[in-house]
Amino acid sequence: MTPLLEFVPNFSEGKDRAVVDALVAAMTAVAGVKCLGAELDGSHHRAVVTLAGPAPAIAEAAFRGAREAKQRIDLRRHKGEHKRMGAMDVCPFVPLAGATMQDAVATARAVGARIGKELELPVFLYAEACTRESRRKLGDFRNKEFEGLQKLVGQDPEFAPDFGPARMHESAGGVAVGARRFLIAYNVNLQTTDVQIAKDIAKAVREKDGGFKGVQGMGFFLDDRQLAQVSMNLLDFETTSIRTVFDKVAELARARGVEVVESELIGLAPAAAIDAATAKHVRLPKFVPAEQVVEARLRALGG
Repeated sequence: MTPLLEFVPNFSEGKDRAVVDALVAAMTAVAGVKCLGAELDGSHHRAVVTLAGPAPAIAEAAFRGAREAKQRIDLRRHKGEHKRMGAMDVCPFVPLAGATMQDAVATARAVGARIGKELELPVFLYAEACTRESRRKLGDFRNKEFEGLQKLVGQDPEFAPDFGPARMHESAGGVAVGARRFLIAYNVNLQTTDVQIAKDIAKAVREKDGGFKGVQGMGFFLDDRQLAQVSMNLLDFETTSIRTVFDKVAELARARGVEVVESELIGLAPAAAIDAATAKHVRLPKFVPAEQVVEARLRALGG
């Protein structure tokens, strides 16, 4: 099987749909690359695009996206709530069917080297592709932002890029290129208006408070539905599965005299993380693989 990768570039443009459409067009012009979604956020002034396809095609698409962003986005005129360091701000590769993390890392490093050489942009490798532990977490260096990095890159050895010139590009900044596991946004809705129950359960299941590895969680109140919700990000579904967190949330809710109404899958998940049996078990309504499973959506799009 040809290794498939997901590619989720974040661009520093969240207000001009025409610019984002041009970025998507440049990347999907590569044969075999399919766009699964493109979301703009005006307040964050940021766009998140999700693409998938064979590894070599995704690598070419990533380079073209960076090239197009360099030409179209000027960070000197950009301001939004979200921290950013580049026109194509982050460039993460995620292994899908037939691919390993090593495939994603190799692709990230090859794309990073090409962006640095051909586009003359400084490239910083992060997450599983990092070459130094201080860059494993994106926020540990991206938090300096475009303006701060202009003063640090080329001056402070800690901010020397992995590829490209030792200076930030005057308008396009730099690019963070990485490899990571698939992030699944997953919620469980509870039959209660007591949001504290959801907050307590979220604290119990999230990693930072002693819960499951790779789980982030918060409790919210859904005003439109008059329900409490445990909202989670699953950062490593192979270690902590959707079924595992659902069972624990349901157990903790029952101990408080509360039942689970249903689950919600936000966006897509890989086939290894969700199937019809799992969807039924976690009370995920109207499970449609062609819309919610990455590989099935690719097939539906002709990929």
